[in-house]
Parts: sequence; C-alpha cells; structure tokens
Amino acid sequence: MTVDFQGSLLDLMDDDTAASEARPGPLGGTVRRAPLTQGAWVDVRPGWLAGTGAADLFARLVDEVPWRAEKRQMYDRVVDVPRLQCFYGEEDVLPDPALDACRSVLTAHYRAELGEPFVTAGLCLYRDGRDSVAWHGDTVGRGSTEDTMVAIVSLGSPRALTLRPRGGGPARRYELGHGDLIVMGGSCQRTWEHAVPKTTRPGGPRISVQFRPRGVR
Repeated sequence: MTVDFQGSLLDLMDDDTAASEARPGPLGGTVRRAPLTQGAWVDVRPGWLAGTGAADLFARLVDEVPWRAEKRQMYDRVVDVPRLQCFYGEEDVLPDPALDACRSVLTAHYRAELGEPFVTAGLCLYRDGRDSVAWHGDTVGRGSTEDTMVAIVSLGSPRALTLRPRGGGPARRYELGHGDLIVMGGSCQRTWEHAVPKTTRPGGPRISVQFRPRGVR
C-alpha cells in the first residue's frame, strides 16, 4: 500500500542517533488531565511518540499490518466500514517493537489507577478525510458496566477526535497530530461517546492505535 506522509521537520532537527527510533516519551507530569462529567476524564500528551523513526513506523505499519476492509449491516443494507482495521489480541505478537514499548510505558504509568495492564491493540487506518468512525463508546465487554481506560496513539496526518456526553450536551474536540497520545478513562466509555468525523480539509492517511485492558472492545 502506498502512503504519502511526511514527518515533522522538528524530528529532522534532532541529530541524536537514538532519536532515529520511534520511542514513547515520559508520561508523569507531562500528561494533561481534563475532567469531564459523571466520573469521566481525558488525558492528553502531545508528541508522546517521538524520534525521526516515528514516520518510518507509520510507513511500516501501513505496509506490514494485515489490514481488513469490513462490512456492517445498516438498516436494510450492508455497507463498507469507512476505514481499514486490524485487531491484536492478548496472545498476538504486535506488528512492531515500538508498539510493545508504548504498551509497556502505558501500563507502568496507569496500572495503579487502572488496576490491570493494557493487553490488546486495535489499529485503524484512515486513508483520507472520507474515512471516519461514528459516535460510539467501547462498550463491548466490561466497558459497558465498569470504569476502564482506552489509550490511543495517533500516527500520520492530523485528525480530530470529538467527544460528547451520552444523551446530549456540548462536544469537545481534540486535534490529534503525529505521535500524540489521548487516554479516555473513568466512566468515559459508558457515559460519553467519541467519534472521528469525516473532513473535507486536505490531509493524508492516519493510523490510530488503541490499547485496551482485557475484556474491553
């Protein structure tokens, strides 16, 4: 698969050899938490996956992940899901060591609060602005009844992630760029919804990597 994505020029300014590898940065005090309502919250860490290799990681994932085009029933017809997907379960080997490193750092930072590790990874490829995901919560499994966390690493072209309370209310919009991290926690999956809306703005492809604990989809 061919992609057209160029990493940040700021990455190219770092001549440290180690910076050529895609690697997660520190969390700790670098994370900004925004309380929502009903016990939900969102953590944001811009530029968490750093290094000039982050662009190479994006290209490797596009080429090497066994992306699937899926279909779904919508009313009286079957339609294409407007994005490509691949899911890595608890026993699966992740497609790149950088993702193992991300999962390990996330688990180390959040385990005391979450009470368990992140174990799965779902990948979505948004090929252009026409690809999207509709309003939803990750409520297949324990997310429908329990507080949990979903950590998302964004790679590639910037896209918006929007959140709104279930049942109505003002929406919040997060512009996620290359290497940014957002974590939805607390009751977020059952009391709020999130979406990646379609856009007519010029832009290239984006990969979303979603890390989750056991039994949350």
